[in-house]
Amino acid sequence: MPRPEVNRSGEMEVFVSVVDLGGLSPAARAHRVTPSGVSKLISRLEARIGARLLNRSTRTLHLTPEGRIFYERCVGILSDIGEAESCATASEAPSGRLSVSATRPIGTHILLPLVSEFLSRNPKVTLDIYLVDAIGDIRRERTDVIVTSGPLRNSHTVARKLGETGMIIVGSPSYLETFGTPKTPEDLERHNRLGLAHIRPIEGWPLMKGTEQMCVPLVGNTRIGDGESLRELVISGLGLARLARFQVKKDIEAGRLVPVLEEINAGDREEIHAVYAGEGGHLPVRVRAFLDFLSKKVSIS
Repeated sequence: MPRPEVNRSGEMEVFVSVVDLGGLSPAARAHRVTPSGVSKLISRLEARIGARLLNRSTRTLHLTPEGRIFYERCVGILSDIGEAESCATASEAPSGRLSVSATRPIGTHILLPLVSEFLSRNPKVTLDIYLVDAIGDIRRERTDVIVTSGPLRNSHTVARKLGETGMIIVGSPSYLETFGTPKTPEDLERHNRLGLAHIRPIEGWPLMKGTEQMCVPLVGNTRIGDGESLRELVISGLGLARLARFQVKKDIEAGRLVPVLEEINAGDREEIHAVYAGEGGHLPVRVRAFLDFLSKKVSIS
């Protein structure tokens, strides 16, 4: 009796969705099947492989060591399949769904203002945009492109540099009127220095003292998870914060924020990259079109 045909790539897609989405039910919704169908698929997959891939309970789901290895290989294989399919359509116009993640400041001030123009140039593309507090690994996120600032997560990351931005300490006019404008690093000791409750630790604010650079500790009564919320707190008059120049440029022009300590700004800069999966040789047409568009249109200072 012939063995039933197995759709291995389809099984891999469902398995990866279970891990990425954190459960059988969300994976079932994503693939428009029942949770019991997903459970049976995982059981068949484990039986065929001969190893348990997931430790499941009523509320939690964790990869086993074997499951972790299998998951990583599945992600790579599915990416390779996507790239192989894109080779056949390299001469076609960009089309399909494009998933893009960005940190909130970059999404708000850089990415979102460009969406309308990109879609008008590429009417067959549909965008899924996620603005997040912190960026994860490109393969784990199951995202086509991640736009982020700061150091890249590892040396193997594939990315295109879009530019770089300076950093600036700012406060609201009302805050500075009440607490005074700092003129020296020592003056900051009496000011509320707001910061990010971030996975990327920031030890303090770099400032120049004479010819030497010093680091002013980040001491304040509030830390918050994303840069846009931090900007709003500064505008409200809660304290001072050190933010990207592109993020507060319009606020400074409108008088909502005032730069301080510019004469001793250390002048450090953060690079902004578009990170994507793959080695860049055979990217889906829609991904390449988006990267090329960002490279031409993004202007950061």
